[in-house]
Amino acid sequence: MAGVAIYVLVDIVLQLLPPHYSAISDAESNLAVGPFGWIMNVNFCGRAITTLCAISAISRVGPASRLRGAGVALMFVGGLCSAVLAFFPADVDAGSTGTTTVLGTVHLCVAAGGFLAALAGILVLTRWLRLEPSLARAFPAALALALVAAFGLAFLATSILMWPLVLGLAERMCLMGILGWVMVVCASIRSLDPRR
Repeated sequence: MAGVAIYVLVDIVLQLLPPHYSAISDAESNLAVGPFGWIMNVNFCGRAITTLCAISAISRVGPASRLRGAGVALMFVGGLCSAVLAFFPADVDAGSTGTTTVLGTVHLCVAAGGFLAALAGILVLTRWLRLEPSLARAFPAALALALVAAFGLAFLATSILMWPLVLGLAERMCLMGILGWVMVVCASIRSLDPRR
C-alpha cells in the first residue's frame, strides 16, 4: 500500500519538474527522459516491487487455486514489464505514439505488454475475489477499479489511433484503475490480519 502511495507521489512531483511534460498529452514514460528521468526509472522499479508485494499478500489468502495462480502470474508479468521500462527509454521526440530508436520500440512494446498483463491479472483476480469468502467485501470496489483500468486501456488504444492529444490522460486512467485495485485489495487483506 505504501508502494502505491509513493509511486503516485513521485509521479506528481516529477510532473512539476522540468521539462514539464503534459499529464494530458504525454505518456508517463516521458517523465523518465530529461534531467530528473532517473527518478522515474527508480519509480518504475518501485512499481515492480509494489506488484511483488501485492502478489505475496494475495498468495497468502485462502487455498491455492488455478484462478488465483493465473491472476498472480499475469500480475507478475505486468510488474516485471514495469521494471524493464527503466532500462529502455521512451522516444519523446517521436510523438505520442511513434518510435525512432530500437530502445524506444522495446519500451513501447514492453509498456503495452505490461498494461495488458496487469489488466488481465486484475480481471482474473477480481473473479477470484468474488469466490474467496474472506475478501468478498472487497469485490465491488475491486470490480469498479478493474473496469476503470479496462476503460482506461481501451481509451489508450483509441487515443493512439484517433486522439493522440489525450494519450497521457488515458494512460493515467488505466494506471489509476490498476494501482487503485492494488490499494483496495491489499487494504482488505491487511484488515484480515493487521500484523501483515
